[in-house]
Amino acid sequence: MSAIVARNDCQPPDACAGASARRAFGPNHRWKVLGIGVAANAGFSATFSGIPATAVVMRQGYHLDNASLGLALGLLGLGVALSELPWGVLTDRWGDRRVLLTGLGATAAWLFIMAMLVVPTKMAVPGVALLSASLLVVGLLGGSVNGSSGRAIMGWFGEGERGFAMSIRQTAVPLGGGLGALILPSLALAVGFTAVFGLLAVVSALAAYFAWRWLHEPLVESGGLGAATASGPAPLRNIEVWRISTAIGLLCFPQVAVLTFASVFLHDFAGMGTFVTSASLAAVQTGAMGMRVWSGRFTDRHGNRRPFLKVCSALSALAFLVLWLLVIGAAGSPLLLPLLPLMVVVAGISVSAWHGVAYTELATLAGAGHVGTALSLANSFVFIGFCLVPIAIPWLLVVFAWPGVWLAAAICAALAWPIFLRQA
Repeated sequence: MSAIVARNDCQPPDACAGASARRAFGPNHRWKVLGIGVAANAGFSATFSGIPATAVVMRQGYHLDNASLGLALGLLGLGVALSELPWGVLTDRWGDRRVLLTGLGATAAWLFIMAMLVVPTKMAVPGVALLSASLLVVGLLGGSVNGSSGRAIMGWFGEGERGFAMSIRQTAVPLGGGLGALILPSLALAVGFTAVFGLLAVVSALAAYFAWRWLHEPLVESGGLGAATASGPAPLRNIEVWRISTAIGLLCFPQVAVLTFASVFLHDFAGMGTFVTSASLAAVQTGAMGMRVWSGRFTDRHGNRRPFLKVCSALSALAFLVLWLLVIGAAGSPLLLPLLPLMVVVAGISVSAWHGVAYTELATLAGAGHVGTALSLANSFVFIGFCLVPIAIPWLLVVFAWPGVWLAAAICAALAWPIFLRQA
């Protein structure tokens, strides 16, 4: 594991020039930085989780079939996957403030352009190529958020608080996704996608303002990772960093299946309406928020991040196996259909409870000087899932129907178990 040692020298960017300004911020400023991380991640989560939640309305409004819908949603994830690592490297070189402001501002501007030009109207309906390319750009710009906000939080919090702080940051993902799933489908149905993309643009702009107002480098004396440097291999040459990043990516595959196609599954297979599908996805995100906060505090107290991650992968595999069996049973017994939303919620929460713990372990393993790169490497694998899963699910449906989708999700969760590291 990478060692962490004290640092007293100023390092670029912004380090020496802003040293005196940074010393004006006391240690309690870390909670504002955490709030900025939550706001930034919630805003982008509302985009990459909320837009897929509108899948049924989008399919109808843009005149798409399931394959075209999967392509459009998949390219949103591909954009993030392609840009995460470059943004992370830039974060380690430029600093989290510059990267976060650039990314959030550009994302807000692009979503505003989409609200004006890439929405179906009575006169014309944008083609799948234009919609897909636009969502690809959203992903490319939004990839700036994850690594930069994570580096800022790890810099301001000490070892005994990092798991809790990162888990709170990760609650922003289900928080934003839950609000997106609850609000955006109904908004798209009632007003249209101009309102959807416009609202998301405003959210990103507000997060950029808060980052501009309060996001600064930590004090050298604060005791966080910002006060440290690392010895040992860089993350791209560290096999343990690659293992954790790969396992994170695999365990996100079933989560992406829930976020992108659970609404279609509940509508098409279980016959549920917009209220039930939206409420189910919102329940997944709300439950995931609570579990992430608890898991961060629990592992901080017990020092058991690695065993916890292995348990989460095993429980997630079990939950999707139960969902697979329930879908098979419901095909022959319609009385089981009302249980499907409940099981989607249980499986979705179980596969969403571990993120803050995993990212804390990964950042600690990588060392202070490489936090942005390491977190972005993991998120590259995560958003490869956001790209591949929506594209693969329609083909799985053709060959294996819905039982095949949830069985594949269980297999991915099970594969993550041996890849996560054992307790040192």
